[in-house]
Amino acid sequence: MLELDDIQSGVLRPRPSPYVATYILLRIDERSAGRELMRRLGAAVTTAGSPSSPLPDCGLGVALTVHGLEALGVPRDSLDSFAWEFRQGMAARAKALYDDGESSPEHWEPPLGTSDVHVVLTALSPDQARLEAALDRAYTALRELGGIQAIWRQDCHAPSTGKEPFGFRDGISHPAVEGSGIPGSNPHEAPLKSGEFVLGYPDETGGVSPMPRPDVLGRNGTYVAFRKLHQRVAAFRQYLKNAANSPEDEEVLAAKMMGRWRSGAPLALCPFHNAPGLGADASRNNDFHYSDDPTGYKTPRGSHIRRTNPRDAPVAGVVRLHRMIRRGTAYGPELPDGVLDDDGVDRGLMFAFIGAHLGRQFEFVQAEWVNGGEFLGLGDAKDPIAGSHDEAGVFSFPKRPIPRRLQGLARFVVTRGGEYCFMPGLRALRWLAELRT
Repeated sequence: MLELDDIQSGVLRPRPSPYVATYILLRIDERSAGRELMRRLGAAVTTAGSPSSPLPDCGLGVALTVHGLEALGVPRDSLDSFAWEFRQGMAARAKALYDDGESSPEHWEPPLGTSDVHVVLTALSPDQARLEAALDRAYTALRELGGIQAIWRQDCHAPSTGKEPFGFRDGISHPAVEGSGIPGSNPHEAPLKSGEFVLGYPDETGGVSPMPRPDVLGRNGTYVAFRKLHQRVAAFRQYLKNAANSPEDEEVLAAKMMGRWRSGAPLALCPFHNAPGLGADASRNNDFHYSDDPTGYKTPRGSHIRRTNPRDAPVAGVVRLHRMIRRGTAYGPELPDGVLDDDGVDRGLMFAFIGAHLGRQFEFVQAEWVNGGEFLGLGDAKDPIAGSHDEAGVFSFPKRPIPRRLQGLARFVVTRGGEYCFMPGLRALRWLAELRT
């Protein structure tokens, strides 16, 4: 059984609705202060076993980069036992992640991707006023502690519409994790082994993946990939307008590229028309598979949601070995409906991947499924929405009597920065607090 009271809530529990969130990056300048911070956080973070937060009106999660573990004085043999992708850091993995061109680390928003980032705090609350009150208390505590600097902040929100900046309902699909007691959103998908997402337990291969040493540090922890993703909403709208024959056709093209209508209704269940009621129904909007649609007449094989989770579709490899828990929260103001010109405002998603295997989960999906097409027999075609296009991207989907082909896809999503982190269990936070090296 999962030791839920030792696992941070953000690992397994979906976020509440509605909510606002803030990401705060910290730098540890004094080792003793960093260890005291770990002690205080150990008493403040929310656990998967108790969704009610120790902090009034605010849920808190904490993760550390490899530089943060070094700043705390974690012994070298322990550091060397972490996943090698984590030790390299996200910026060093840019080539594998297709973070090139405008998304390359030299263009990232500082201090993202640098050795200054030690701790990532995620705070959630039902509304901005209560979040600000909690953060004021936190900043006061940091000033009193000394030796810790807050170096970056990103405020986020979950819109009342439940939609991300491109206008699609978000947060629909999440897997069930064996032993968590938290149901998944797809009744066709059996719960995944807990070791796919939490270290110290058997995974889908039947074994237990390597865990950071000592066991008290690694057990009940997981890896997290945080990414700030800028979305070119006006460019996406303009592309659809130019490629479509009518406003109704724009919505069809958007749905084919995503695999869902903007309402969240899946093409697998309503391929010919939008169904807002279905899209808003959490008991039905993820209740589908692809085995009855091998060609992709309903849901194109190259669409975003079919690429990132092929479900029961025949693909190269075992889908369950590459499943992820994904959290996405919008930042920046919404672009008003109908606006086709870029207003210069930064907006997009703060994305978080959670899993026990950075390589075969996050990096594999990003490289092979989002930015490749061989696993689906699509050659070098990329994800039409999230792929790293260069103004020459293509997207084709079956249509009678002849397939339809979109050309000239640009990069609609630009990486503004990111970090690979380790999210420790509560006992691990206490162990870090008590280091005496």
